[in-house]
Amino acid sequence: MTSSSPITIMKMKLNHCSPSPPYTTAAARRLLPPLIGHHQIQLRSSLGPTLHNSPSFSARAIIARSASSSSSFVITAAMASEASVKVIDGKKVAKDIRDEINAEISRMKDSIGVVPGLAVILVGERKDSATYVRNKKKACETVGIKSYEVCLPENSTEEEVLKYISDFNDDPMVHGILVQLPLPSHMDEQKILNAVCIEKDVDGFHPLNIGRLAMRGRETSFVPCTPKGCIELLHRYNVEIKGKRAVVIGRSNIVGMPAALLLQREDATVSIVHSRTRNPEEITRQADIIISAVGQPNMVRGSWIKPGAVIIDVGINPVEDATNPRGYRLVGDVCYEEACKVASAITPVPGGVGPMTIAMLLSNTLLSAKRIHNFK
Repeated sequence: MTSSSPITIMKMKLNHCSPSPPYTTAAARRLLPPLIGHHQIQLRSSLGPTLHNSPSFSARAIIARSASSSSSFVITAAMASEASVKVIDGKKVAKDIRDEINAEISRMKDSIGVVPGLAVILVGERKDSATYVRNKKKACETVGIKSYEVCLPENSTEEEVLKYISDFNDDPMVHGILVQLPLPSHMDEQKILNAVCIEKDVDGFHPLNIGRLAMRGRETSFVPCTPKGCIELLHRYNVEIKGKRAVVIGRSNIVGMPAALLLQREDATVSIVHSRTRNPEEITRQADIIISAVGQPNMVRGSWIKPGAVIIDVGINPVEDATNPRGYRLVGDVCYEEACKVASAITPVPGGVGPMTIAMLLSNTLLSAKRIHNFK
């Protein structure tokens, strides 16, 4: 095994993952660049069921309270082999899942003449939301799911949206209903999401679904797609969860909390790191499995990671990059260049969790159709 000198490693630390450097002194923290703000990509829009940038979570708060252990990271990184990390390929796994779904839908159609249907309601003219709806429609077509699309103007009323939801609730051809977020500011998001029939809540956001997920011995109708995709990646890469220490960074209703509940159901010992957590780096470093879902670029440094840990990075964040034709590149919550020298396995960004979210949406839609038609 070859090793790098501490000087080489330190240069690497300063040259990579610059949006959120691991400085902890008061003077050094002043070097932190401003967060991306309105340019921050929200996972709800980009991935379907989405991670919101929760106002209760501050990456700066966590970084400021972290006790940096740069020297220990230098030693760890110098001892680790870059070639030893396994890249968890979400694109490949998602394709495998789509192929499996396609085969099941063909069997269902041949046996009982039923094709699963997914309805998507889009309100407003946000280009990113329109793009994501098109991507979901295309994904449906690849597996044989019939898609129904409603596009309403920005100034639509809640009553209009609720009327479409009610119609889809009653439509036997529709087995899943998805309301694309974010909704216009004048609409009550929870009221609209709660109007979706729980049997067709393929996003898994209904309070009853989340409540059942939190209770031992209770089965949910659907699990939220992004957390479900995280656990599926661990399963497909044969990562043992039972008895392991797991840390979830972020406590959003969309990703963090459901992910923690799913890990607990798999008999992991789970900790949640959030904006009020003291010594988050120390807690995270104890984890065998890390799921990071905060939407802050490169917040989790190599010094946060226990050697051999498995990392599922849900974040997808734009950072400025003059060498890229688009002027930016996408990075995760975890500093990949540092983490891959410490972890045993890690998801890339992009190409990790993102493709899994849409695959799980298709999976939930098929599951709904099977339940409604009692098809085994």
